[in-house]
Amino acid sequence: MTIVTTLAAAAALTATIASAQNLDAGKPAAKLFADGCSTCHRSPRGLAKGRFSLTLSWFLKDHYATSPDSAKALAAYLQSVDEPPRAAAKRAAKPTRSAPRPPAR
Repeated sequence: MTIVTTLAAAAALTATIASAQNLDAGKPAAKLFADGCSTCHRSPRGLAKGRFSLTLSWFLKDHYATSPDSAKALAAYLQSVDEPPRAAAKRAAKPTRSAPRPPAR
């Protein structure tokens, strides 16, 4: 009878093994960056460095993110805040057009 009780207890314990939880599930990408990346990176700007979304999410999944979904969300966030410096400089340096001057007399 003790063998049967032991086997029943072992079966009950193995049936109730806790599954792993993804603590990042449902968090917005900005929160993911603040929780995991801001220790080393002050700002998300420039981290995407013009990479394709797919390669960036693969990199994040392999090295930093806890799941493919959080890697995709973080990659999309990094690309959304990343603006090439040349585009910003061109907009700032571009002169605005004013009304034409009348001819000098």
